[in-house]
Amino acid sequence: MPSFTWDLNPEIVKLGPYTMPLVGWEFSPALRWYSLLFVGVFLGGYALLRWQIERGGGEEEDAADFIIYGVIGVLAGSRLGHVIFYDLDHAFEDPMWVFKIWTGGLASHGATVGLIVAMWYFTRKKGVTWLEGADRFAFSAALGATLVRLGNFFNSEIVGRKTDQTWGVKFPRYDGQFTDLSEIPYRHPSQLYETALGILVIVALLVIDRKAGKEKRPRGLLIFSFFALYFIGRFTVEFFKEYQKLDPDALLTMGQWLSLPGVALGIFGVRWSLRRRLPVGWPGPESQYDDDDDDDDDEYEDDDEYEDDDDDDEYAGDPDVDEEFAGRKKKGAAAKSKPAKKPKKAKKPAKKADDEDELDEDEDEDEDEEAPPKTSKKTSKKPSKKTSKKTSKKKGS
Repeated sequence: MPSFTWDLNPEIVKLGPYTMPLVGWEFSPALRWYSLLFVGVFLGGYALLRWQIERGGGEEEDAADFIIYGVIGVLAGSRLGHVIFYDLDHAFEDPMWVFKIWTGGLASHGATVGLIVAMWYFTRKKGVTWLEGADRFAFSAALGATLVRLGNFFNSEIVGRKTDQTWGVKFPRYDGQFTDLSEIPYRHPSQLYETALGILVIVALLVIDRKAGKEKRPRGLLIFSFFALYFIGRFTVEFFKEYQKLDPDALLTMGQWLSLPGVALGIFGVRWSLRRRLPVGWPGPESQYDDDDDDDDDEYEDDDEYEDDDDDDEYAGDPDVDEEFAGRKKKGAAAKSKPAKKPKKAKKPAKKADDEDELDEDEDEDEDEEAPPKTSKKTSKKPSKKTSKKTSKKKGS
């Protein structure tokens, strides 16, 4: 097995030291390899998220909007995760130390929680289910886990346990208590193990995505597959990492305990996704335009109501004039209704004649021929005489 010494300076260019005004904090900013890789996490993660969202029918702006939430979620979650799980005593002794993020101390499990919260807030604003957004983010998460562990290797931190001294990597910057290089022990390059793990997870996600039909895959399959594969691998690699918090005689390390929820969520999530087979799809601009049209329709309906109210309130006249016009309308309506009532009476015998015709057709042919002429004469004569008399009276008046 190969063995070598890793003693690379993690700082490319040093820019300090400086003293922060107001609070008086001294810090030495520098351009680090870890910082460059962290930038690669966000740029690469954005590219992969954009690819997934656009393939699902969304727009590039949707992926760009998540960058801000993702950065805040990763930094806040990873810092708080390290403080709570690995260095809580230090936080109690010096609470302001929690905000000195440049001193180091970021936990990947905390970053996972921070990203979950950030994705929840992002998808809530976009009107997308959390599972749909997380599914699109699976490739970005795998890339982030890969580059961060490579950054840990450049920083000579989070090293592995000692090997049998026949192979491994020497980290002089970590084991600084040894003055002689020959005394520095060989250790497992656990950072490189997890870097390889991240690459394998990315390849596995590509295969799963293609085998499942890409946009025909069930919702949640990618993110749950990431949880299952990555945290199972993370649980395994912890057997080769140096103990960080718990006692070496403990049953499991802190990283293993924190990985168990991810393993359980991933395994049960994959089974749930394959059983439910919910469709995937990111809402495109057309759905947003439809929502805008619905809002416009509601505005038009409100405008119509306002116009109706204006029509009702448009006339406010003199009450005396209204009474005069109302009286004229009543007289005109009475004059029109009087001659219209008598022709209605003439229609009643016609209905009776029609009923008699129907009965006569069933009884006898002779009675059927005699009944209609009588009724027709009555109905034709009576209205004509009465109406003619009334019309003549009106003309005389």
